[in-house]
Amino acid sequence: MSTLTLLTPREHDLGGGFLVRRALPAATRRAVGPFVFFDHFGPVTAGPHDNHDVRPHPHIGLATVTYLFEGAMMHRDSLGCVQRIEPGAVNLMTAGRGIVHSERTPDDLRGRTRSTHGLQLWCALPEAHEDDAPSFAHTAAEQVPEIAQGGVALRVLIGSAFGATSPVATHSETLYLILDCQPGATLALPALGADGAAERALYGVDAGFELDGEAVPPFTLAVLEPGRTPTLRTPAAGRIALVGGASLGPRFIVWNFVSSRRERIEQAKADWQAQRFDPVPGETEFIPLPAR
Repeated sequence: MSTLTLLTPREHDLGGGFLVRRALPAATRRAVGPFVFFDHFGPVTAGPHDNHDVRPHPHIGLATVTYLFEGAMMHRDSLGCVQRIEPGAVNLMTAGRGIVHSERTPDDLRGRTRSTHGLQLWCALPEAHEDDAPSFAHTAAEQVPEIAQGGVALRVLIGSAFGATSPVATHSETLYLILDCQPGATLALPALGADGAAERALYGVDAGFELDGEAVPPFTLAVLEPGRTPTLRTPAAGRIALVGGASLGPRFIVWNFVSSRRERIEQAKADWQAQRFDPVPGETEFIPLPAR
């Protein structure tokens, strides 16, 4: 009997062939640990005239984690942070009580053919930190610990695993790894948390894999049963994202807002519609509140 829950992402074309696969939230599974949102974008090749910029938009009650395999984007936010995001770096934006940011093509890449591929995940914040002051933290690629084990190169983006600890700080137990696997690699995946009850899931970024002999297709989020130590095997080379951590309980998610309180989301919607959020310096555009 299978101990896996398999979630097939919904696919969205944001325009110009910019494909996004959204695995969380799903109808049958709203979160894995603190992760309430899982987007895999690309790989996509943009032409010289394509515009994939994301105009300024708001967030509350969450932390976004952006990680690129290929390409570059320019992050700007209402704190005045300006950061070029490139492959291998970890970029954690904690919205807390409210932040606005844009994600645009860097000027040196405009008018050129360029490729983009990466993941953007959202983590809910513990209730005690939902209204904290916003912040942005960039961790360069060379600061992310990497270890080799069983034919797998593991990058510990957030949390601790296999004897390595990421310098990225979070408000709750969180694990985020990128596994770069060789053909025929095997790796035992120990349970998380002191009592083994923390939640975990794996996602094949560019190839499928096996867990205790059960095949998982690429672009599928496989949620593991807590407390088990399954063996991962990769018939072909490929990258796998492993996410997990302690559950924070149910959250309301409306547009870009996450909160344990429905009324807080309604307030955020009203604040954005009235443009009461702090603006991003130098930006004049913004994404309006959706009609629904």
